[in-house]
Amino acid sequence: MKDEITITVKDQDGNIHQLICPLEMGLSLKDICKAYDLPMEAMCGGMVMCATCHCYILTETAVLPEKGDMEEALLSELFTTTPTSRLACQIQLTAAMDGLSIEIAQN
Repeated sequence: MKDEITITVKDQDGNIHQLICPLEMGLSLKDICKAYDLPMEAMCGGMVMCATCHCYILTETAVLPEKGDMEEALLSELFTTTPTSRLACQIQLTAAMDGLSIEIAQN
């Protein structure tokens, strides 16, 4: 079984970052973006309270967890949401996400 995956992240300036993500640490998409010092605010620290880790999922075939009620509610309050919008703090990294591509939303 794989112990790491690669994720591609496009930041707000259009720069592309390849992230090597260890799986054994139980990190979320937000955690790995912060670990690589990418410009994702995540002000509430992953408590589903602020939506400053808003991102767009660019990989159409991505295997992701379902949106919870709190995530849906926060996303519904943003003006920049699309059908592919997610909160990065709510997506735990799994082996099935290898090759995932996301874009960090403008806050």
